[in-house]
Order: sequence, then structure tokens, then C-alpha cells
Amino acid sequence: MPKQLPPLAFRVRPSRVDDLLGQDDARTLLKDYAKGNLRSAMLWGPPGSGKTSVASIIERMYPDSFFTISAVTGGVQEIRRVTGTAAQSEKQPIVFIDEIHRFTRVQQDALLPFVENGDIILIGATTENPSFAITSPLMSRTQVIVLKALSAGVIEEILKRAVDQDILIKSQKKTISQACLSAMARAADGDARAALNLLELVITNIDKEQIDLDDLKGLMDRPLYHDRSGENHYDLISAFHKSVRASDVDASIYWLGRMMEAGEDRLFILRRMIRLACEDIGMADPNALRIATSAKDAFTFLGSPEGDIALYEAAIYLACAPKSNAVYLAEKRVADLIRKTGTPLIPLYLRNAPTRLMKELGYSEGYIYAHDDPAGAMTLNYLPENLPKAALYTPKDTGVEKRIREILDARQKARETGPGPYRKTTKQ
Repeated sequence: MPKQLPPLAFRVRPSRVDDLLGQDDARTLLKDYAKGNLRSAMLWGPPGSGKTSVASIIERMYPDSFFTISAVTGGVQEIRRVTGTAAQSEKQPIVFIDEIHRFTRVQQDALLPFVENGDIILIGATTENPSFAITSPLMSRTQVIVLKALSAGVIEEILKRAVDQDILIKSQKKTISQACLSAMARAADGDARAALNLLELVITNIDKEQIDLDDLKGLMDRPLYHDRSGENHYDLISAFHKSVRASDVDASIYWLGRMMEAGEDRLFILRRMIRLACEDIGMADPNALRIATSAKDAFTFLGSPEGDIALYEAAIYLACAPKSNAVYLAEKRVADLIRKTGTPLIPLYLRNAPTRLMKELGYSEGYIYAHDDPAGAMTLNYLPENLPKAALYTPKDTGVEKRIREILDARQKARETGPGPYRKTTKQ
């Protein structure tokens, strides 16, 4: 059986700086390398943005001192082997570590001496945000080069180049319409490798000399890029949360749809909805929390896809609900007050007195039963003595909280004008 050719994405990989499209920062790094100005760098970008292509161009510049290590199968021992080999040739090795975020913190720390002493020039590639995936000491010794998802226009240019230059495609003697190339570029969603794989699939599987847009049906369905544990995961939920907070219904359900179409865990989204109902709506519309928890129950009962609509319903309700962060701020103020004041004693009149000794010690004495004497009960101080006065919960003038504000204002007025405190009562 004849040896199979490597994939199209490998065959047409850029070999010169000028061949790299759409990544200006990476091109600047490559131009510095071409001048001999070598420095350790971290290539960060989504799949198919050109990280491996950058490394490939560097390898062509320095073929004798370039080494590739996979973070999946390699380790520190392999780094030591590389440095030992390079020491014999007296050339500073350039070590490319693909998927470097898969190195543990211990392994990353073990890299530090090699990078710090200049034993190696490190080129790391990662789809994860280096701020979270790479240790701070290693980050401080490398330059982060951000590679963005490629535009449809750039990917279309890459596809045209592949059609014009790849020997295997040219040998097929097939013509692909401009509409086809444009559609494939859009379907790739910023991933040049995915676009090239699709092009190769089309060329291989469609037995026609002239390939038109209608011939692509069924071949362009690919899942949206979504890393369910990385930055994309958190950026999407952040965009959803901020859109709901701003009461933008269309944006809210758009980001919700983006997450759901990409296969995001529905319960993860629902947990954020419940949090959102508490943090950004709160008592302005207490029903928001019931809607969010009901959506969770409905989805748990129905499952996907039938239960997905419950998330849309909840998202629309939350986006339209009046907003208030007063409960959220109250939580912060209470926690801050407790940190500052510790645990002052509970006033005796607020304590239970189930035994004769506790009654003799004054427990419960002076307590006013609010159902019997609401005016008198409101004059009691229900906080520890000498606690700094602070308005912990300050309702806003929106939704239900407008009415709550009126109730609290009335209570405060009653406290200021009501009868004196500490009247005795038989209720405890």
C-alpha cells in the first residue's frame, strides 16, 4: 500500500514570513528571529490561527537548532536531553513545546532554569489563556504573542493559495467556484486548518470537474469552537451575564444560543442564571429567582433538546426584569462589617430563656413581642450593642424594591417617634 500524503493543511503550511497571513504580531516576532534577535515567546490563540505555522517558519530559519516537544508525551527529561545535545554543538537550542498548558505547574517550574540561564529559547503554543494556564514565573520570562481567529477574508485567501499551489489539488483538475471558497471560509469560523481540511474533503469526495455551492450540502456542518474549561467558556458566559444585566434581550439570547449550540453544559448556564437573579435583580423582582430555579427544574425533568426552551424563557424574563444589586451589595457590607467587628455579644433581650437560671441572668428580659405591640417592637435595637451604625441593605427605587423602600422608611420613622423600648411581655 503506497504511503499516504500528509494532510493539505500540512502540505500548504507557510514556509516564509511573508506567507503568514492575518497575524501581524507573529510576523513581527518572525522578522526579529530572521535578524537573529531570538527571545522566548508564548504563542496564544484558538485552533487553526497559525501557532504551528509560526513554529514551522522558525524551524526553517534555524533547522539545526530547532527541537519540538509535545507537552502530551514529553517532559523535563526530554528538555535535558535537548540541552545536552545542543551543548555538544555549541548552538543555543530553540525548543517548541506544543500545548504547553498541558504541562503541570511542577513541570513548568522545572523549565525556569533552562529559560532563565539561556540554555534554551522557549517557544510555547497554547489555546488556553496564559494568565491562567502558565505559571507567573514562566510568563515573566516570555513574551506573549496573541494570535486571533482569522477573518473569513484571510481564510478565503489561504484556500485560494492552496488551490493554486498544492500539487495534489492541481492534479485533480477540478474547478471550485468562488462562492464555494467563500462559503467554506465562513463555515471555518476562524480556523484555517478546518477550512483546509474541508477543502480537501470536497476535492476528494465530490466527483465533478466544476464544484458549485450546492455540492457542499452536508459537508460544512462542524461544531462551533468552544472550550468548556478555558477562556472561551468563561468569555461567553460573561457576555451573556453582562447582556442580561443591561436588559438587552436580543444579545442575551444570542449569547445563550452561542453557548448551547456549542454544547455548553446547560446546568452551568442555569447556575449562572440563578446567581444572576440574586445578584443583579434581587428584590427588585423576587419572582426572577423562582423563574430561574423553575427553568432548572424544567430542564432537569425534560432534558435536551426539549428542555432547552426553558433556558430561553428564563433568559428573556431575567433580561426584562427590573434590575437592582442592592441585595448583592448588602451581602458585601454584612461580610465587611463582620470582618471588622468580630462577634460582639447578642443582647440579652434577644436570647431565649428556656431555664430558670437563664431567666435569673436576664435572658429575654425586655423583649417586646412584635405581634402584640408592633410599635414597641420596632423601637428595640436588634443588633449587638456598640456596633457601628450602617445601612446594610439599601433598596433602590425600582420594581418591588420601591415598595420595600417605603416600608423601611416607615419603619425608621416609627422607631424615631414610637414609645420607649424594653417594655415587658409574657411572649418569648
